[in-house]
Amino acid sequence: MKPRLGDLALKALGILLMLAALGFAVSKAPDRSLDSLVPRWAPPPSDFIDVDGGVVHVRDQGPSSDPLPLLLIHGTGASLHTWEAWAAGLSPTRRVISLDLPGFGLTGPSADGDYRVTRDVAFVRQVLARLGVGRVIAVGNSLGGEVAWQLALAAPQQVAGLVLIDAMGYEFVPESLPLGFRLARMPVVRELMRWVLPRRAIEDSVTDVYGDPHRVTAALVDRYYELTLREGNRVALVQRLDHMVPGPVERLPDLHVPTLILWGGRDRLIPPIWAQKFHGAIPGSRLVVFPELGHVPQEEDPAATLAALRDWLPQVTR
Repeated sequence: MKPRLGDLALKALGILLMLAALGFAVSKAPDRSLDSLVPRWAPPPSDFIDVDGGVVHVRDQGPSSDPLPLLLIHGTGASLHTWEAWAAGLSPTRRVISLDLPGFGLTGPSADGDYRVTRDVAFVRQVLARLGVGRVIAVGNSLGGEVAWQLALAAPQQVAGLVLIDAMGYEFVPESLPLGFRLARMPVVRELMRWVLPRRAIEDSVTDVYGDPHRVTAALVDRYYELTLREGNRVALVQRLDHMVPGPVERLPDLHVPTLILWGGRDRLIPPIWAQKFHGAIPGSRLVVFPELGHVPQEEDPAATLAALRDWLPQVTR
């Protein structure tokens, strides 16, 4: 006797529900506490300082006598670890300060859920005050780039030089949006992300922003994945994407500090056309494009990007 159509539909639905339950179980990823992440991701010289009632993950390396430290600010979904190779190369002779912005890395979410760039600028100034640092060379990648140039506008007395690496600020029109960002923008999926996060989603996202996918290692994906699971970071990412708006780019011509612009020629998140926009708007800026690199060139090829920085640094007097 042939099975009825209704019976087949019920069986198919049952199979789909079983697969969905299996997928949920496999991809289930609860929040991880700060204490559980510190041993692997915050060895020396990592430190934690109190700022505005919260705990901030920072690294302060190199000679404390350096009168003009480099402040390194990471981008969306990243952490201070993106600067590890730069810090290692610079710290023998220069003071290098890096930090995790609110909602990323080990710093954790903002208490009030405010993730506007202006709030990030205020946060960075609080960190510098807590460290007793006056003037800096502000270096930023992606979101960190916008924080850096808005810091230079808000507090020109604090910024002696500016390095923008695939920086945000203009209208956000990506050629390719990483999977993690796409998921965080979907109304229902973004809620599920609090409990479910396939490691593959992070791997695809990191691969998407690299110019050469072969440079993406399992250890690199582990870092991005585990720090995304830090308690509160997934909710913070959703809130931050909701706050994403163009910056006051009409004020870029008001920047009168030595400025270096570094860009990955294969950046599909913020394509190189925006590098030309920054270069044309900021008086006297220098632009260097790396044809084979993507959105995080300082992480993808530290040697090449650091060489460009070293060549430019003499323009900024200590």
